[in-house]
Amino acid sequence: MLSWFWKNHPIKREKNLGFFEKLKHGLSKTRKAIIEKAEALFRGRAVNEALLEELEELLIMADVGPQAASSITGALRERVKKGKISDAGQLEAAMKEEIRGMLKEGHRIICSGEKPYVILTVGVNGVGKTTTIGKLARRFTDHGFTVTLAAGDTFRAAAIEQLEIWAERAGAQIVKHRSGADPAAVAFDAIVSAKAKGIDAVIIDTAGRLHTKSNLMEELKKIKRVISKEMPSAPHEILLVVDATSGQNAINQAKVFNEAVGITGIALTKLDGSAKGGIVLAINKELGIPVKLIGVGEGVDDLQDFNAGEFADALFG
Repeated sequence: MLSWFWKNHPIKREKNLGFFEKLKHGLSKTRKAIIEKAEALFRGRAVNEALLEELEELLIMADVGPQAASSITGALRERVKKGKISDAGQLEAAMKEEIRGMLKEGHRIICSGEKPYVILTVGVNGVGKTTTIGKLARRFTDHGFTVTLAAGDTFRAAAIEQLEIWAERAGAQIVKHRSGADPAAVAFDAIVSAKAKGIDAVIIDTAGRLHTKSNLMEELKKIKRVISKEMPSAPHEILLVVDATSGQNAINQAKVFNEAVGITGIALTKLDGSAKGGIVLAINKELGIPVKLIGVGEGVDDLQDFNAGEFADALFG
């Protein structure tokens, strides 16, 4: 019933209208880097191999990624060969169609099934992980769900304090240990507590670990094992938080974290002000991991479900 309420509540629809405008504004630099530059490239040009090669280079430079860029231009070549594209106007329309078709979205993150619904969040320093956790917790509590936050980033004392502030803002409970404690023990205690209290969701924070450090990846694996031992169906979601401004480095992060714990979805933060929103296409094509959440600002409502259609509409202006 609550998930139906969340999907159909009129207040949410009204907020989405404002969010679309923020998304459109947030993607303005990406739109200039991809769409407007492509339009300028096509202007007055014959459709030939040289033009398609320049387009592929433009897409790569806009952080669409080599695989996605090659896939888009490859599909356009096929259309040209079949006589479906004969001028620059048709090429532009076809490019937009290919980009729209490449955008995929995963299932929304909602509390469902066995309680508690456990979300393990991972990511490197500075990507906005704690803020994303807080905003997601607020979304849940705003729609009647009960939430426990697990302060699993015990490496940094300030991280525990920040999560406490977000727990208070969101009306959520928090389970924490002293600074330097075993993160897996924090996750374990949070799940045990949530099960005892009938809590709907547990969101687990982890340290902003450097993805190049193998010992830290082993620690993440341990956290996941401990969670699964206490609750075999969990974690139900393993959410990687990445910063859109990091461009192709986000792909490298996703690959390493996915190998370590198996990422089920990505939260893409800081899309506002970035010219690198094309990374959504690269993530879809190269990793096959859905972008589930996007952030275009500091407000609580600026974190929303990724909607492929809305994203394409905002990108194309």
